[in-house]
This record gives sequence, C-alpha cells and structure tokens, in this order.
Amino acid sequence: MSVKIRLQRHGKKGKPFYWIVAADARSKRDGRFLEKIGTYNPTANPAIIDLNLDKAVQWLHNGAQPTDTARAILSYKGALLKHHLDGGVRKGALTQDQADAKLATWLEEKTSKVDAKKDVLSKKDAEARAKALKAEVAANEKRANAAAEAVKAAEAEAEAEEATEEVVDAAAETVVEETPATEENNEATEA
Repeated sequence: MSVKIRLQRHGKKGKPFYWIVAADARSKRDGRFLEKIGTYNPTANPAIIDLNLDKAVQWLHNGAQPTDTARAILSYKGALLKHHLDGGVRKGALTQDQADAKLATWLEEKTSKVDAKKDVLSKKDAEARAKALKAEVAANEKRANAAAEAVKAAEAEAEAEEATEEVVDAAAETVVEETPATEENNEATEA
C-alpha cells in the first residue's frame, strides 16, 4: 500500500478549505484517509497553515510521498527540513541537539519573514483605508459646498424676484398716480 500526503478539499464553492491528510494513494480525493495531519486555508492572506510537524515527519519517515502542493506546504512549515535533519542524525553526521538548533533557527527566520509580510499588508490596508477616508471627506465637502451654493443661488434668485416685484409694484403705482394727472392736464388743454 503506497501512502500519499495530500490535500482533501472541504469548505464551500468558491471558498476552499483543505485538510492535509495521509491517505492510501488508491482512495478518492475526498474519501477515506489514514490520519489528519493539519489544515490549509488558502483564502487568507497570507495563507493559514496549521500543521502537526511531528505527525508529518513520522509519515515521511514511514515512506509517505507528498503531492506537489503538499510538498510545498511541508517545505514551507519545515517538515521536509526536519525529515532531512533526522536523516543526518541517523547517519551520525550531526547530533540531535544540533539538528534541533538548526530547525529552531530556521523556524524563527521563517516566522519573522511571515510577520514582516503581515506588517506590510496591514500597513498597505491602513494606507488604503486612510486614502479612501480622505477621498470620502473631500467628496462630502464638495457635495456640501455644492448644496450651499445651490441654497445661495436660490436665495439670490428669490431676492432678485422680490426686487423685481418691488420695482414692478413701484412702477405700477407711479403709472397709476401719473395717469390722473395726465387726464387733468388733457382736460385743461382742451378747455
């Protein structure tokens, strides 16, 4: 029986979530498995990988062959390095303490790189939010200024209408007052 370390898909359509499992190579992708080793969520940035390092290395020691994606995940989390270092310990090239120290150093470097990436992503996200907020504030101010201009224009138009009405009323009163005088002048000239 050949054993593969591979991904087993879970989750829903468009939102995949994977289990990292050791399974018989002849079983279906989402079928029976021998042991669940970890989980992998590719939708997050950076991807979330929860892996039991000891179980993964144990299966590698037993001869399990990882698929390409599973190999990349195991390499990313340090399982392949630990498997390699354990081979060196078995051959006598280095001691277990030296192997553990090398693995710990590598894991610290990897953790610092991942944290740096998370920091960069959070800074970019904060900058994008600040930029969007600034644009929204500018748009709101522009909209408020346009509304204030519209109100001023309406008030100016209303004042102009009132002034026009006053001028028309004054002209009408003048015409009314001048009309009787003109009639009196006309009667005087006729007589």
